[in-house]
Amino acid sequence: MAEVILRGVTKAFGNHVALDNVSMTIPDGSFVVLLGPTGAGKTTTLRMVSGLDQPDSGDVLIGGQPMRGLTPAQRNVAMVFQQYSLYPHLTVRQNLEFPLKSPLLNTPQGEIERKVRAIADILQISHKLDNKATALSGGEMQRVSIGRALVRNPQVYLMDEPLSSLDAKLRSDLRIELKSIQANSGATLLYVTHDQIEAMTMATHVGVLQNGKLIQFGSPRDVYERPVSTYAATRLGQPRINLLPADVFAGAPPRALTIGLRPEQITQGQGEDSLVTRVEHLGDQTRLHLSFRNHELVTVTEPHSLLRHGDIVKIQPDKPLYFDADGMRIS
Repeated sequence: MAEVILRGVTKAFGNHVALDNVSMTIPDGSFVVLLGPTGAGKTTTLRMVSGLDQPDSGDVLIGGQPMRGLTPAQRNVAMVFQQYSLYPHLTVRQNLEFPLKSPLLNTPQGEIERKVRAIADILQISHKLDNKATALSGGEMQRVSIGRALVRNPQVYLMDEPLSSLDAKLRSDLRIELKSIQANSGATLLYVTHDQIEAMTMATHVGVLQNGKLIQFGSPRDVYERPVSTYAATRLGQPRINLLPADVFAGAPPRALTIGLRPEQITQGQGEDSLVTRVEHLGDQTRLHLSFRNHELVTVTEPHSLLRHGDIVKIQPDKPLYFDADGMRIS
């Protein structure tokens, strides 16, 4: 596997700057998740690394080697994008075997069969191996697409929302499997998702992109607890961070315009009165929707809470985050 370095990468499509001087080091053996809304530059970053597009300026290095001018095949990367990349006239088995039959890999037939069986078991498609790709559901086709990448041993895996078309249970199962495969193999994996749970549970590092710029790069815990801005703070956390005027509670530092409160940073039982507007019982926790000084808040409480709509609870902040007029964190 290999370290990936983006050094001052810029890419524009017409007048739209998709990536703006992005520099990032993806450590060897890491699982890096890129976060941001549509148009932030996530998929373009993957395409820069893969070689499907070339940067207008800056460099991409894989394993210490400059990639400018090299094709995806020459870079030895495996890609899984949202669109299914299958050969429709081939069976599932033949689709999974195809990357391993490349003359560049020279894989023995016995090894090909072993790898295909192992990946098919992991992805729960063993019973579909002899089906044509055209006979599969959308979710099954995406699993085969993932399998085509996993059977190889590339320098880097690149995945663009590979689990988005799967049902909730299979998505949860494959999150665990993908993380396990990555950790056990030492693979370097660059992964795009809108799913915050995927980012928190799978990633060793998170990159937050905004309008083509890299806003923050660090561990999921670091980005969650120490976001550099209100924008970065909203990328992780479910329920989302509560952002309110800084003076809604006493004690705001100078220059603070906004106070940020994660649901667990709101202490109940003392402080000031707030009105319960909605209660969500989710099994392992209960979410309370509160109205406090004409502002809406969401916090969490114990699973068997007896609070109901219209009740009054006292709340106060616990280790809140503060942001200035530009949305940058000051404490």
